[in-house]
Amino acid sequence: MQKPFQINRAYKEVQQITVAVDCLIFGFNEGKLELLLVRRGFEPERDRFSLIGGFVHNEEGLDEAAHRVLSELTGLEDVYMEQVRTFGKANRDPYERVLSVTYSALVLKENYNDELVNSYKAEWFPIDNLPELIFDHKDMIESAMRRLRRRIKTGPVGFNLLPEKFTLPQLQKLYEAILGEEIDKRNFRKKLHAMDFLIRLEEKDKSESKKGAFLYRFDEDKYNGVKNFSI
Repeated sequence: MQKPFQINRAYKEVQQITVAVDCLIFGFNEGKLELLLVRRGFEPERDRFSLIGGFVHNEEGLDEAAHRVLSELTGLEDVYMEQVRTFGKANRDPYERVLSVTYSALVLKENYNDELVNSYKAEWFPIDNLPELIFDHKDMIESAMRRLRRRIKTGPVGFNLLPEKFTLPQLQKLYEAILGEEIDKRNFRKKLHAMDFLIRLEEKDKSESKKGAFLYRFDEDKYNGVKNFSI
């Protein structure tokens, strides 16, 4: 049986820094990119909106802590998540010295546990209409958005925000929501078809028109063979 992790106090006189993780949980709904926020339940800044986060336990690594925080809030386990950066200004938390490592997660809103999210009084907000946030959480969001915009231009990370079957208009709206700009429809589709990692299905979504739009799914194996992908 593995012994519990013991803190080595040899460095006590050097520094005492608390380590936390903050998770930026993105969702996509009705053509808008959204972020899940929660009202902070303790001082300082109690009841103000905050990213979802928590302190890293002695026995866990950073990635483990981030996945635990995400799972506790949403009930989701197998979620695309990546580390963004570390925020460590000496005065970022008025109570004590806290380093916070941020993680970006892309989730399908239809998959998370509504009751669990509601129990934390968490709310979804459009990325372009966020409430005032505590500490340096606004800077965290801006950093994560810059990274997400770079990543979506060169990789398929955005597909984690879409259901398994989607239409090209839905896909274009997703890219526009993340990039914060309109994309030329003809050029967008031309680039996608040239990459050959979308598989058209013999099904249509007729929720927005009688003619309907063909449904597609993403072929990750084909994408892995694509080079110099750019939107």
